[in-house]
Amino acid sequence: MLTRLSINNYAIIDELEIDFPGSLSVITGETGAGKSIIVGALGLILGNRADSTALVNKEKKCVVEGVFKADKKKAVLAFLKENELDADDELVLRREIGVNGKSRAFINDTPVNLSQLQELSSLLVDLHQQFDTSEVGESGFQREVLDALAGHLAVIDDYQQLYKQWQSVKKECEELKSQQLQFDKEADYNRFQFTELEEAGFRENELEEIDAELKLLNNSEGIKAALNKTYFELRESENPVVQQLKVLLNQLNNYASYHPELPALLQRLQSAQIELQDIAEDIDRISEHINYDPEKIERLNERLSLGYKLQKKHGVSSTNELLDIQKQLATKLQAVLNIENAIQQKEKERDKLFADAILLAKKIADGRKKQVKPLEDKVNKLLIQVGMPNAKLKVDIKPVELNFFGADTIDFLFDANLPAGEAGKSGQFQPVRKVASGGELSRLMLCIKSLVAQSVDLPTMIFDEIDTGISGEAARQVGIIMKELAESRQVICITHQPQIAGKATAHFFVYKEIVKNTVKTNIRRLSTEERITTIAKMLSGEKPTAAAMENAREMVMN
Repeated sequence: MLTRLSINNYAIIDELEIDFPGSLSVITGETGAGKSIIVGALGLILGNRADSTALVNKEKKCVVEGVFKADKKKAVLAFLKENELDADDELVLRREIGVNGKSRAFINDTPVNLSQLQELSSLLVDLHQQFDTSEVGESGFQREVLDALAGHLAVIDDYQQLYKQWQSVKKECEELKSQQLQFDKEADYNRFQFTELEEAGFRENELEEIDAELKLLNNSEGIKAALNKTYFELRESENPVVQQLKVLLNQLNNYASYHPELPALLQRLQSAQIELQDIAEDIDRISEHINYDPEKIERLNERLSLGYKLQKKHGVSSTNELLDIQKQLATKLQAVLNIENAIQQKEKERDKLFADAILLAKKIADGRKKQVKPLEDKVNKLLIQVGMPNAKLKVDIKPVELNFFGADTIDFLFDANLPAGEAGKSGQFQPVRKVASGGELSRLMLCIKSLVAQSVDLPTMIFDEIDTGISGEAARQVGIIMKELAESRQVICITHQPQIAGKATAHFFVYKEIVKNTVKTNIRRLSTEERITTIAKMLSGEKPTAAAMENAREMVMN
């Protein structure tokens, strides 16, 4: 429910605030007073396009703010949760147009993008304007009307979940079949590549180890010569280094007690002698194991050549990458064996989901068909009430392939000039969107929404001059329908019809006034006596007659 609308610096509105009650509120005023400007400002918080030309005062920004009570509607709470917005008792939707023309939107003071604002506002407000009622001609709206009247929204939710599952499994099945075709094309080549790698039989890091071993073998003679020379100088020459150190150690040892630092030096020399002796033994051991082996070199070169050839073929640079490719090929070859079984299982699952979806779609279609005759009868009866006695609505349902909304298509057909007693014989029934005028669409929408409102929790409904072109009894009937609508939800109506204004719970009057030599639009809520006078003026002119005053009083009091 819209509880308050605040407008600042929008067109000829300087500053304006309206507190709306529940039930039925009407807004009246002379042509050009600014009623459409208020609707335009309201459109900003509903996500309509912002226009910087709306700023009359170019030195300050335009701000439009609407305060709503969401009454814990599930769809609203779900939206707030999904978008990580605070779920307070009140919702504040605000739109600002800066002096630079840039627009910003807010929900509960949190910046949001325009699509978020539009999505939330659509859950809170249902705006109908005379030339903006194309919704009634849209297949989605028409389907929702029948579904709401049939009361099977829960069944539709179940069906749509089932349909999405079916589509998902169907896609998986198609992907598996496509994969199978690809596998079949590649199977022989994959098998050849796998066999080639399997026969090569490389182990982890083998090529890298071969490369290192070949470097050692190819340099073995030089390494062995260097090791032998080092060993010779350390242990076997005429003056071996180890022996020389031992002699030096003995010489210094005679004088160890004469200088405080000599014992430490002697200990270091002894450690060096022992270390060099160990090094000599290790050199001798290593040297014994290094031998030039041309046969082994040839064998390793062949192995390395095979490895490099396979690396180049597969575009890799290590043994382990080759082994990974071998594993992938093994997996693909195994998949070829498994995929046929997987496809059969998926096809069974797909067919079961399809059969279940068909059953639910038939249940939904049957429910929709049952509502066709009652809807046609009720709407056509209401059309007579609202001044369209020759207009008729006809609902056409045709079977189609299974889709997200069921297995049928719904079209509202309309004939605005059907001769009395000729129902169904004129041949002039055509889709609503093609033949109905703006005024006809508006009243048709009102009739349909008044029926749907009994089955669905509709948001705040705002009607902007949809009563154009009617008067007298037809206008009174439109007022009655709106009054009935407002018994269970908030309805706001901008009207020129006294018969509708008389049905209101609250009556707001839009007027122009001169403020500092500038024309401004303002609005105020009328008292009971003011309402009577205003409605009397709507009936008979600026100077209402006594009869008009009496008629107006009867309208308000009744």
